[in-house]
Formats: sequence, C-alpha cells, structure tokens
Amino acid sequence: MNDDERTVLARRTVLGGALAGAGLLALGGTAAAARPRWVLIATNEPWGTYHVKPLLAEAARRGWQLTQLVPDRAEAAPDDPVPVATPDEAPRADLLVVTGAEEWPAECASRFRKLLLAASSLAYLNPRETERAKRLRPRLRAITASSPAEARAFAAYLGTHRKIRVVGSPQTDSLPQRAPEPGLVLVLTSVTHPDDTGSAAPGTELLLAAAERLQAAGKRILVGLHPREDPALWSRYEISDAPSLQASARAEAAIGIPGTVFPLIAAVGTPLVGCVDPALTVPEHLLAVCSSTIADPAPAVSAVDSAELPAAEVLADAVGPVGGSAARLLDVWARVSGR
Repeated sequence: MNDDERTVLARRTVLGGALAGAGLLALGGTAAAARPRWVLIATNEPWGTYHVKPLLAEAARRGWQLTQLVPDRAEAAPDDPVPVATPDEAPRADLLVVTGAEEWPAECASRFRKLLLAASSLAYLNPRETERAKRLRPRLRAITASSPAEARAFAAYLGTHRKIRVVGSPQTDSLPQRAPEPGLVLVLTSVTHPDDTGSAAPGTELLLAAAERLQAAGKRILVGLHPREDPALWSRYEISDAPSLQASARAEAAIGIPGTVFPLIAAVGTPLVGCVDPALTVPEHLLAVCSSTIADPAPAVSAVDSAELPAAEVLADAVGPVGGSAARLLDVWARVSGR
C-alpha cells in the first residue's frame, strides 16, 4: 500500500467513524418507517430533479412515492426517472419537503399549507438568511443536512437555531473505488447562463482558460458537466458519460467551480483545486476541501500538480456520515409524517 492509498484509507476510516456516531442518533428501524408514504418535494431549482434522483432506490424499497413539484411540464424531460407534477396534479401526500426557501419552495408551502413540512438541504446554500425563510420556519417539523458544515450553513440560511439532523449525502451511498489514470484531470463545470430552473455561477471563463493551460501542459481533460451546463462550451474536450462523482475516481485531480459535489469527490480520495471568481460566493466548507484556489488561470498547472486531500477532520466535517444516508433521511421524513 502506497502513501496515497494509506491517506485515502485513513480519511474513509474517519468518515466511517462519523457514520457510526450518526448511527447512534439514526431513526432507522422505527415502526413509522414501515408505512408507505407519499412525499412532495419542492426545490430551489424547480425543474432540476437531479438532487432527488439519489433517493429513488430507497423510496422504492420502502414502497414510497416521491413526487417533485414543478410549475409546469415545459422543462420536464419525458425520460426523467423522478416523477413530477404541478400543484394542480399533485397526489394526496403525507409530507411536503422543501430543499430551500426561495420563490418556488415558498410558493409550494403556501399552496399546501395544511401539509406537514420539513426542510432538507440536498445542495449547498450560502450561509445568510434568505427573505422567505421566516414564512417557513414556524411550520418546519424537522430540518436535515448532509454534514455538520452544511448544517451550519443551512441554519444560517433558514435563520434558525434549531437542531438540524445530520444524515449524510445520499450520493455517498455508492462511492466509487478510486483508480486514477495517469495525467487525467477532471474539470468540474457549473452553469454559465441562468434559466428558469436556477441561477448561474460565475467562473466559467476562468475554468475554460485553466483547462486550456492544463491541456497544453500535457494533461488529459475529462469534463464533468453540471446537469444544466451548455455542453457546447466544452465540446473540444472529452465529456464524461458518467456523473461527476463517479468520473472523479478516474482522475489524478479535479479542478472546477466549487459546488455541492466537491466534498463528495474529496471523499472518493481525489484532491481538488477551486476556481474562484470574484463575483462568486462560496460557503467556507466547500473551499475547505480544496487543496488550493485560483482566481487566475496562470497557476492552474502547478496547483493541480501539487493538489492534496484535506485533513481528515475537515473532510468529515464537510462530508458527514457515509453509507445509508438515503435511509437516514427517509427515516426522518417518516418520523415527521407518522400519524
């Protein structure tokens, strides 16, 4: 076993310890979890179903029906495995879950004011109170987040001092085994242009320039596209067919605009370099898992070549418990809706 393998094993051991600790508080195995549930979900990205998709297998195992609320079906992909419905079409439900407190989740909460309400962070949110949070806070029966760091950010976003249950990220329930290919760098994009589904993150020009420098230095570039990014911008490179988290296992290092997937990629054992545009606001825990950050493409090659994983305690704080996360999340929802 080489030094890199020992480092990855040590970090996974710490994450496993976090899981064991979380297990002491988990709600798994309760009678409430056994009854099928109908759950409506409203997200800050109304048509963006990719954060709900990792929950489908556990929901199916329990006989639950998860339905994401959308304003209309104009942006709904016919082959999307996540069931969607407009509020007028929505089935009778036991629970409404909001993953944020922006316009669409707040509108859905107002529309379904008699439903029990929970808030679950499935993607990063900046740690400052959002305007509509005060309308949701009195109704929230439970709040969950993937990690201690995300819980702190979500608490600030919601403007609450209540306990937030740390359940882990459902995406870590099937972490890939790392097998880095020599010279391969994963480039992690964000969204260049805002649309009705969600906003954009500045930094694409910086990342494009960094990718050019890396390729000129002899690196192989594999692009992990954000689900809403325009693939035409990256057509000169190989675009991964697999999700970014799975693709990260092939890379010696990853570079990109910091996002929700960053801590998860670090959990795989792949070091990260963050591209930080001055106009971009990034929660501290996403920056903490980066080996370094760049605001100019010039140091991209040296930053990637020297990239290292974060300390084990930093990783555990940012990632949370690994394994069984979807089950823990649905256990919380079951307890809330157990009537």
